[in-house]
Amino acid sequence: MIEPHAPALPGSPPSWGDSGGSGGPPGPSGDPPEGPGAPARLPVRPATGRFLVLAGVFVCAACGLVYELELVALASYLIGDSVTQASVVLSVMVFAMGLGSLAAKRLRRFAAAGFGAVEAVLALVGGSSAMMLYAVFAWTGGWGGLWADGPRFLLVAFSLAIGVLIGAEVPLLMELIQRVRRQDAGGAVADLFAADYVGALVGGLAFPFVLLPFLGQLTGALLTGTVNAVVGAALVLGLFRRDMTRRARWLLLAANVVVLALLATATVLADDFERAARHAVYGQDVRVAVQTDVQEVVLTGDTDGRPLDLFLDGRLRVSGSDERRYHEALVHPVMSGPHARVLILGGGDGLAAREVLRHPDVRRVDVVEIDPGLARLARQDPGLSALNEHAYGDPRIHVTTADAFRRLRSTPTAGYDVVISDLPDPGITASTKLYSQEFYGLLRRLLAPGGRLVVHAGPVVARPRAFWTVDATLRAAGLRTAPYRVDARDTGFAPGPDRTAATSHAPRDWGFLLAARRSPVLRLDPTAPRPQTLTSPTLAQDARSASRTRITGLPPSTLVHPRY
Repeated sequence: MIEPHAPALPGSPPSWGDSGGSGGPPGPSGDPPEGPGAPARLPVRPATGRFLVLAGVFVCAACGLVYELELVALASYLIGDSVTQASVVLSVMVFAMGLGSLAAKRLRRFAAAGFGAVEAVLALVGGSSAMMLYAVFAWTGGWGGLWADGPRFLLVAFSLAIGVLIGAEVPLLMELIQRVRRQDAGGAVADLFAADYVGALVGGLAFPFVLLPFLGQLTGALLTGTVNAVVGAALVLGLFRRDMTRRARWLLLAANVVVLALLATATVLADDFERAARHAVYGQDVRVAVQTDVQEVVLTGDTDGRPLDLFLDGRLRVSGSDERRYHEALVHPVMSGPHARVLILGGGDGLAAREVLRHPDVRRVDVVEIDPGLARLARQDPGLSALNEHAYGDPRIHVTTADAFRRLRSTPTAGYDVVISDLPDPGITASTKLYSQEFYGLLRRLLAPGGRLVVHAGPVVARPRAFWTVDATLRAAGLRTAPYRVDARDTGFAPGPDRTAATSHAPRDWGFLLAARRSPVLRLDPTAPRPQTLTSPTLAQDARSASRTRITGLPPSTLVHPRY
């Protein structure tokens, strides 16, 4: 990589003086031409120059990893299924890095100018990638057809481009660091990779703990691109300016000024862009949009007669025009029987608790919700609190902010008559462990004698295999089940974890599984308040409809082998 010279022995002195300006003869313009292995004409001592190069490697590596993580995070949020998106981004990017390294071999003769150009392009592409990906999702994702896959194509394109540019850095930096002070190839590689890996560590920690919570994805990526451009330009124009022609210096300076101007303009407009994109996704009546520590929460409607809709990370979680059908079907069948003590997992919007509290003989309701911001909104927002009929104001409600799995592991055996699992679709990666055999084993331990459990198991018609895998998993945990489903009258919940599926015309429904240690009886309590959307005949019909889709022989899902 760094030939044509044979490397010097470890510890050998450089083949030129300690002073900068002692390189080969100048070219016709007064600026020495570059060539592989030619000593650099540095304005500082070689030891200082080497330190500055490694510091540049450190910063550029941190920026490169931020670009990778930003693509993974945004793709998981916009498209869904974080495991798939992470695999696509990382595998494509690593492959592209190999291509970039090969391509950069041709630039070694112009290592300083080539590295400066690579960093300018990388700063622009990486810094703007989040905004471009969000723009395509917001303005073309709802067009359907091929356009619905636009974010996926753009994700692959950005992964390829960023990977090629990151890969091109390594051979160019190797050439530059050898021009500063020639050393054996192994030592140069070790120094370069040490700075690179430590920089990647800093970038990897800065993204989730600093950039994402304080700046957000768009501004965080733009700021990272700005840092990348400034460091790359400063390293080349400050340290290796004598190794470039006057024309190359001015072109590189102009390119970086343009890049910084574009990134600065995008940063200034980021808030306006985000509002416009949010309106393109959710409509013009966005009333609340907050980024909690867990997810993005958006409330629309509840004005001028429009129904209130609740979106969590871009997925429609509650449709005000249709939520009662979902929550009555979720709660009322499982309440047929003893129900003095009730546990609700999820349900931070308070709507499942609203249906539970319709039964006057309920003595205590424990709600375990991972997002305190959602629970706070359900308590304080006028529209959402009116929809849940101010359930959180009832003294029987006790809210705990915790991950449901972790909470159940630390909870001693408790006699709950009813457990309601009101959790997101099992295909969403963050929810998969909450649909595992181990999780249902914990829930089984919490049930009182005669206690019942109900699970929202995703759509039956659109994703029958996932629904019946939940059934097989409950049975593997020692529970008997009774399946049923209800139709959604409008778009309702997306039928799966993929947000682009919301644009499809597949039948909309919600699937549920009633479970107990003994075979549960699917019925409505005749002494309880009558639901508005559910009757005993329709419930029996819903059970028959779900049973007709049964898929047998499916293995259960476990923590180490998720099957959704």
